Amino acid sequence: MKNFKGEKVRPFFKTRNLTFSLFLLLILFTFPASAQDLEQLSTQIRFGTIEVKRETLFQIRNYQRAETSRVAVPALKDSNETVRATAAFSVVYLPKEEAFGALLPNLADRSEMVRRETAYALGKVQNPKAVFPLIQLLQKDKILEVRNAVIVALGEIGDASAIETLTKIFAQKPSDYNEFTRRSAAHSIGQIAQIIQIQSSYTVTPENFLPEKYKTFSLERYENLSEKLPQFRTAVQVLIKILQNKNESDDTKRETAFALGAIGDSSAVQILRQNLNSKDVYLAEICKEALTKFSNKLPE
Repeated sequence: MKNFKGEKVRPFFKTRNLTFSLFLLLILFTFPASAQDLEQLSTQIRFGTIEVKRETLFQIRNYQRAETSRVAVPALKDSNETVRATAAFSVVYLPKEEAFGALLPNLADRSEMVRRETAYALGKVQNPKAVFPLIQLLQKDKILEVRNAVIVALGEIGDASAIETLTKIFAQKPSDYNEFTRRSAAHSIGQIAQIIQIQSSYTVTPENFLPEKYKTFSLERYENLSEKLPQFRTAVQVLIKILQNKNESDDTKRETAFALGAIGDSSAVQILRQNLNSKDVYLAEICKEALTKFSNKLPE
């Protein structure tokens, strides 16, 4: 590329570090949208083409602000299912009550894609009022992807009232068909327990392979949730059997070990210790992390 003098110059995007570009994007969405911006976004939502509406909804999502998310609410009732589905995650930055009220009707949408994305979005909103309608959807929806979305959402909401429903999922024998369902159910049980224990929904299993002192959760000592919430007692019994089952997938066992650590019931210590030398290095590390969450008085 040449400048006006005919000299060769490098294109702008090749002379700037990617970090600088990300910095510009951060600046763009750090400040609230002006009234003029909101009006323009609203106009695009009402009168744009399907692609314009979707692009606008992505822009709204990037602002991560209630006043901008409010502009996206009408898109939840758009005639196009793709627009309705995209809108679900664009309203999650509304206050919890407002977001729940806006999203709830779309759990009954005729489109499975809309129901699925709405379930995921309600998980991000983390309003406990969504637990009951999500459980109803889990019990009656015929689409596996929708049910899986509900299971994931229940974990992110973090309410113990979902534990019994999630535990019942393991009544079916493991298979290729339900592997993701079982894996997600185990993870969600653990995520609910973790939210109750330390008020954090963030989960990575395993957290890392560094020495214990460098693990974030190693400093936490969890109480035994089975003592205060009976539904966890039943869940622990089921989860222990899963970890002992040779027919379970590796991923399901890993999430099960995570869940047992998060619940903090000492009856799981033995099975966790048995897997410290597992050939699955990820399972072994997750069991190691799980054991650090128990109180110091562990049975040998």
